[in-house]
Parts: sequence; C-alpha cells; structure tokens
Amino acid sequence: MKLHELSDNPGATKRRKRVGRGPGSGTGKMGGRGIKGQKSRSGVAINAFEGGQMPLYQRLPKRGFNKPNRKKFAVVNLGLIQKFVDAGKIDGKAEITEDALIASGLVRRKLDGVRVLAKGEVSGKLTITVTGASKAAIEAVSKAGGALTVAAPAAAE
Repeated sequence: MKLHELSDNPGATKRRKRVGRGPGSGTGKMGGRGIKGQKSRSGVAINAFEGGQMPLYQRLPKRGFNKPNRKKFAVVNLGLIQKFVDAGKIDGKAEITEDALIASGLVRRKLDGVRVLAKGEVSGKLTITVTGASKAAIEAVSKAGGALTVAAPAAAE
C-alpha cells in the first residue's frame, strides 16, 4: 500500500455547502435564509426569544436547591468487586482499599471517596475499607465471613 492509495471510508467526508454562489448551486441569491426578516441578516442571536412573550424558562417555577458543598462518591457494586477478585485483578486475601480499586481499574477516580453498594453476590471472605457503604452491603460482606469498614475520608487539604 502506498500513500496515494489511501482514501477515506465512503461517507466519512462531506463536501462543504458553498452558499451564495449563483443560481446553479441551489443555494444562490439568498443563501437558504429566505426573504427579509431578522434571521436573514447577520449578527442574530435569538435562542430563547419568543417574540416578546414571556419565555418558557421564565414562566416555569424554580424548584429545589443544589448544595454547593455536596459530596460526590465513586460508586462500586459488591458483585463487581467479587468479579474482579475472581479474575485475579484484585487480591482477595489482602485488604481491599480505595487505592487497590483504582489500581485494578474498577474505579476510575476517587472523587470524594468510594461508596460500596450491595448489588451482586459475595462468595469469598473480603476485607474492604472504603469511605462509604450501604447497610445492605455491610451485611452482605459480613454474612460471607468478611468485613467492610467505613473509614473517614482522608482530608484533601
């Protein structure tokens, strides 16, 4: 194969629409903008404008509140942890920490900590230490003979 034999997949590139280049082009004269009016002219930005009528986003009531200091946890299910232990990506004999979960690729990043939820089955004895866990998850791990401890998150400051 040579450089001049390379070509894009069919449909990968699309020709640019050349607007206002004569009547034969199909987009000549007014360039697809119609006749007169605000939108036919340049410099128009009328995104949520409704012709002077009160816009929808102003007509609807505002509800709720977004807490500025809310915590965002990376969520992991017990079934996934068990799957990674079975696959040998996580050492089931050693203590499973947040760093071990990140190293195995199960969690991408810590955020404000890792929270374990009870979805899935746990078969082996696992010792897990994380920032948060649901009651059902703690129960499921202890039922399998392991221990799930919830440690206070390490201060980022």
